Amino acid sequence: MAVPMFNLAPDMTVSRLCLGTMTFGEQNTLLQSFQLLDKAFDAGINFFDSAEMYPVPQRPHTQGRSEEYFGRWIRDRKIPRDRVVFATKVSGPSGQMTWIRNGPESLDARNITEALENSLLRVQTDYIDLYQIHWPDRYVPMFGETDYDPGRYISHISFDEQLDALGRAVDAGKIRYIGLSNETPYGVMKFLEIAQKEPHYPRIVSLQNAYNLLCRNFDFGMAECCHHESHILKLQKNTTSTRCLLQLPLFFDTLLLQVPFLELQQCGKSKSIIIGRLKILVSVCTLGRKWSGLEIA
Repeated sequence: MAVPMFNLAPDMTVSRLCLGTMTFGEQNTLLQSFQLLDKAFDAGINFFDSAEMYPVPQRPHTQGRSEEYFGRWIRDRKIPRDRVVFATKVSGPSGQMTWIRNGPESLDARNITEALENSLLRVQTDYIDLYQIHWPDRYVPMFGETDYDPGRYISHISFDEQLDALGRAVDAGKIRYIGLSNETPYGVMKFLEIAQKEPHYPRIVSLQNAYNLLCRNFDFGMAECCHHESHILKLQKNTTSTRCLLQLPLFFDTLLLQVPFLELQQCGKSKSIIIGRLKILVSVCTLGRKWSGLEIA
């Protein structure tokens, strides 16, 4: 069956399924990445997602490789640029990936501009269809954390400065639309509120947060935001933390060795038990198809 399409923005039609490239350049070779991209594109998927920090697990010598692989695929296959919708992300501060933009990462105007220019060079394109803030500049609980700790509050780059930098890139034709990732209801509403202040501030059109069988945080507040702002805001379901548990045990063990924080924050023992019980009731493939809402052969 054909992959359903929908309008992510007024003049941006995307497939309901988006292929992520987080493993391209680490778990997947260039050849394997091309094979995955070919299979997705031939099936009707035109929506692809990456990030400047990919692949994961992140390393200085592989950073940016996922974007490079996607750009090479477009050129090698001679695919017209307007046939695909490419999304990528600018990294927020982490205190870990000091090699990105010579560290420490920030979401001030200079860093956003530099990150965007680097992504354009790696993909070898004139514009990014959807440019997303990978995670907030400010402290928020994320990647498995659930409770907000006021004691960890730190000063952060203003929403105005971030929107101004992104707006200038939109005006220059280097970005079509912007989105958020790993954001909170507070952050989403602040971006929407402040975007109304200045004519050139872009409004977010998408939100890519974890939402899967094991992570239901979206239901506790963010669902209301997306409901009331559904005319401009769409949710992209990021299901990575579920997939890491739904794979074969060998892959799961290998992934935990490579990215040990997953075991503590996302793939703890209680969640392993839940998945184990689900597997008794239904196959992994069926879970994946039903969760996506699609039946694809």
